[in-house]
Amino acid sequence: MQKSDEAYAARKKRVFDIIQIGQVSDLPSRIFDFFIITMILINIAALFLRTFDGLRPWSPLFDIADAVTTGIFVVEYLLRLWTADILYPEEGPVRSRLRFVRSFYGIVDLLTILPMFFLNGFIAFRMLRVVRILRLFRINAYYDSFFVIRDVIVKKKNQLTSSLFIIFILMLASSLCIYSTEHEAQPDAFGNAFSGLWWSIATLLTIGYGDIYPITAFGRLMGGITAILGVLTVAIPTGIISAGFVEEYTNVANPLNDQSLKLEEIIVNLDSSWIGRKVSLIEQDATIRILLIYRDGKRRFAKSSDIIRKDDVLVYERADRDADGKFD
Repeated sequence: MQKSDEAYAARKKRVFDIIQIGQVSDLPSRIFDFFIITMILINIAALFLRTFDGLRPWSPLFDIADAVTTGIFVVEYLLRLWTADILYPEEGPVRSRLRFVRSFYGIVDLLTILPMFFLNGFIAFRMLRVVRILRLFRINAYYDSFFVIRDVIVKKKNQLTSSLFIIFILMLASSLCIYSTEHEAQPDAFGNAFSGLWWSIATLLTIGYGDIYPITAFGRLMGGITAILGVLTVAIPTGIISAGFVEEYTNVANPLNDQSLKLEEIIVNLDSSWIGRKVSLIEQDATIRILLIYRDGKRRFAKSSDIIRKDDVLVYERADRDADGKFD
C-alpha cells in the first residue's frame, strides 16, 4: 500500500513538473508549453475566422477546433487543480485548491473556459489565453510585467482611490451644472441632472463624442471649464501610476531598495544540496527568492542561470509561489 502511495505521489509530482510554466531544463515541460501555445493560437484563430461570411462552409471545422482546444484547456485546468497541493505545500488539500482558484492565473484560466459552457456573451474572455503566451516569454525570471502592474496598483491604491473619487464628484457636479444651463434649451437631451452624466464623462475624459453638446453661451462656458478640469484630473492618476512604476522598477533593478523585504543570509557549506544547482531550481524547491551572491569577496545580483558553489553567501527572502511557480 505504501509503495502504491509513493508511486501515486511520484506521478503527481511529475505531472506538476511538466505543466509548470517555463521549465527550460525539462524537455517534456517545454513541449507541453509549446503545445498549449499552439492550442491557444488555434482557438483564437477559429474564434476570428468563424466571423467571416466567406468562410461559412468551414464553420463545422472551426466548431470542432474550438471544442477540441477548449477541452484541452479544461483538462489542463483540472491538472493544475489536482496538483495545487504541490504548488502550495504549506496549505491543506482543500485550501491549496481554493488558493489556486482565487489566484490571478487561476481566474484567467477559468474565464477562458466558461464561455464554452455558459456566458456565451462573454466569448471575448477567451482572448485572456494570450496572457499564457506572454507568461512563457516573460521579461525576467523574477518579475512579470503583469505583477508589476498589480504591485503598483496595490501600493498606490489609496492615492488612486482618492483621485478617482475626485473625478467622480466632478462628473456629478458638471452633470448638474450642464443640466441647469441647458435644460430649457435642450429638454430632450438634458431632461434631468443624470441625463448630463454621459456628456460629463465624455468631456471630463476628453473623449468628446459630440452626440450631446451645449448650445447656450453659459453651457459652452461650462463645457470649456469641464474639459480643462478633465485634463487636470485625469493627469492625477496618470502621474501616480507613473511614479509607482518608477519606484517598482527601481526595486526590481536593486531589490535591496525595497524596505518591505525580510532578508535572510546563508553560507553554502560542503554538505549543502544546493552546490552545483541553478538558482532557478533552488528557488522552486525551497520557495525562496535569491537576491544576492557573495563570491570570492565580490557581490553581485543573482541570475536564474547562476550555479551555486561551495562557500557562496546567499542573501534571500522567503516568498510564496503563485499558480505558475512565480513569487508573490
